[in-house]
Amino acid sequence: MLDYLAGASLAAAGLLAALGRRRREQLWRRAFGRRITRPREDAAQAELALRLGADAPGSRMLDLGLRLLGRSLAAGGRVPPTVYAAHLSPRHLDLWIHPPDSDAPEPWGAHDGGQVWRLPAHEGRMLDEHALADAPAPYPGLVSLGSTEDGRVLVDLEAAHGLIVVTGTRTTAALAALAVELATNRWSDRMRITLVGFGEELVEIAPDRIRCAGGLAEVLPELEAQANDHGTGAEVLTGRINGRAADPAWSPHYLLSAIPPSAEEARRLVVLARKGARTAAGYVVAGDVPHATWTWEITEEGTARVDALGFEVDAQLLPRRQYRALVELFATARRFEGEPLPEEPEREPVTEAPSIEVRILGPVEVSGPPPLEEGRADLAVELAVYLATHPDGVHPVVLGGILWPRGVQSVVRDATIARVAAWLGSDAAGRPNLFTDEAGRLRLGPGVRTDWALFRELVRRSHADEAARAVLLDKALGLVRGPLLNGRPRGRYSWLAADDLEYDVTASVADAAHRLCEVRLAHGEADQAVAAVRAGLLLAADDEGLWRDLLRATHMTGDLARLRAVADALQRRAASHPYGGGMAPETEALIDELLPTWRMRAAPSA
Repeated sequence: MLDYLAGASLAAAGLLAALGRRRREQLWRRAFGRRITRPREDAAQAELALRLGADAPGSRMLDLGLRLLGRSLAAGGRVPPTVYAAHLSPRHLDLWIHPPDSDAPEPWGAHDGGQVWRLPAHEGRMLDEHALADAPAPYPGLVSLGSTEDGRVLVDLEAAHGLIVVTGTRTTAALAALAVELATNRWSDRMRITLVGFGEELVEIAPDRIRCAGGLAEVLPELEAQANDHGTGAEVLTGRINGRAADPAWSPHYLLSAIPPSAEEARRLVVLARKGARTAAGYVVAGDVPHATWTWEITEEGTARVDALGFEVDAQLLPRRQYRALVELFATARRFEGEPLPEEPEREPVTEAPSIEVRILGPVEVSGPPPLEEGRADLAVELAVYLATHPDGVHPVVLGGILWPRGVQSVVRDATIARVAAWLGSDAAGRPNLFTDEAGRLRLGPGVRTDWALFRELVRRSHADEAARAVLLDKALGLVRGPLLNGRPRGRYSWLAADDLEYDVTASVADAAHRLCEVRLAHGEADQAVAAVRAGLLLAADDEGLWRDLLRATHMTGDLARLRAVADALQRRAASHPYGGGMAPETEALIDELLPTWRMRAAPSA
């Protein structure tokens, strides 16, 4: 499960971003007392693989680097070169261009006689995302062919200037991998992808980009009609970099067909695709079709060969099991009904005088033990966090699979555990803070306290003590400093994908903020109600129920300007959700009642 999805680093980054948007929408619609639905089994393993493999920095550099390149060329009145392939490594991004050109705009540099334009990674990291927010994407057809030891190789579907065929026994897996990356990548703007003979479920991942058809006969007439309206050659690229991407002539349409064409369909496809120059289109079909421009051969061993370009790489594939797991993962993220929060098990009261504190309700911190040497701290803190949030303990072998999902030698695992045990030391009574119980499980001792455990204890007590409820909830929310495990190192904590922690924390914090707001409002304490909700929003910023609480609490303050500011912020946040259609009807009705003029302010000017 891990190999294919984790190996598709750019596709994984795009899929995680799309999944994150769906999760925000789930949280936006969450009902109090319920958490959003967590994926299980293969779907959870699929998310784990995505978290392990996602190359978000690489995806960002590819996106911003290409947009900056297009903007620079447009400013100089230059025609962008044909980029037929790209190579992305931790050190740099290379574009293989035609014809060669030694005049690459900074910070790009020309290499190999102008055949390669290179953006060093340190320059890519410095690119300003906000400054390039409105820069068009010049090469939307770049998509991963596969990987080498040095990085990822991408090819531009438009640069073929003709039909691309995929041969071998794993063609559908190759096409599925192409489809998910095209559908979710960030270095494209507007595009359409037509999938033939596969991928109906993928429409839900990117409904604005993907459509499906049962056969080529359904789509060929439309494609042929559109081909006459598309621009060709350099005008496609110049049209894009000059901000005309919304024009159908420059907005790309890519066809991926898992059904081999008939002889007549193949003839029509070859005529359609072979214009002799770039068009805003790309055609990739399974099968051995005569007169194709490029042939991608996928071997049984998983190698992809493109003889016309001289490439041989480890192919990017999405086999059936991984495909189904990915579909189930996104199906889970479409379930808005949620599931009940589990009941809290009875536990011993949290110690009042801990020797070690593990904080996760905001930036992750472990306070108490001495600093660790650089390079060891991240893993040690993660180990402490896992054990602190799983108080029933875990066997060392299981812990090894959790912290090292790609595998680890037992000697390395055991040495790490021993080092963390020495680092955490003992409590005031001389008991080790990390020990092995009689069942062979690793556990943290009573001298270790987490802000999450203390939060739950305070909330539990608030249910039983009405007189002290506001004080207890206020103390609980005072522990919240920001998003869960904020600032955690990239590539770590992948176990969260198959764990309840994120789901439980977010729902519990939001519910506590809601309950405290209700108590404060009942006593006419408007400013304290606002403070309670804002404490919850620090961690659960996309919980629409909390925003409704904030509206009601702010209205009670009598400050109309503050109320307008909250309504405006809520509208902006709702508009950022691509699939939810804005605010829930009950939220709009509440604003109508509290601030009748808001629709006039929100309406676009003529």
